[in-house]
Amino acid sequence: MKNGSEWGTLILRLALGVLFLVHGWDKFQNGLDGTAGFFVSVGIPGFFATVVAVVELLGGLLMIVGLATRVVAILFAVVMVVAIATVKWGAGFLGGYELDLVLLAMSIHLFLVGGGTYALDTLFRKRNDASSAKAKA
Repeated sequence: MKNGSEWGTLILRLALGVLFLVHGWDKFQNGLDGTAGFFVSVGIPGFFATVVAVVELLGGLLMIVGLATRVVAILFAVVMVVAIATVKWGAGFLGGYELDLVLLAMSIHLFLVGGGTYALDTLFRKRNDASSAKAKA
């Protein structure tokens, strides 16, 4: 089904992937010590800085190409829920958690619908379906 919703899913997937990729890259470029220190200051163990940076960087790449879309989307959603609950909520909606809420909504959408027609997930699924059909014939 190649309609407007498929193009919309592609746009959401690419935007979400790029945003998380850039944030993950930034964490590695600026050193994880600062991020780990910040995490500790808000009550999160420092080793989660590495976990979040990897999820953001690798997940961003996977999201852009549409591979493991649903898995990555749920990981992004968890990161956003924790960020909102531990850091952003206290700052309020404006200037606080509004962007995180949008990223959470995008992640939930992609978890529910998958990567769409223009994702590697779909290409691989079509190949597997074709191979299975040939094997049964």
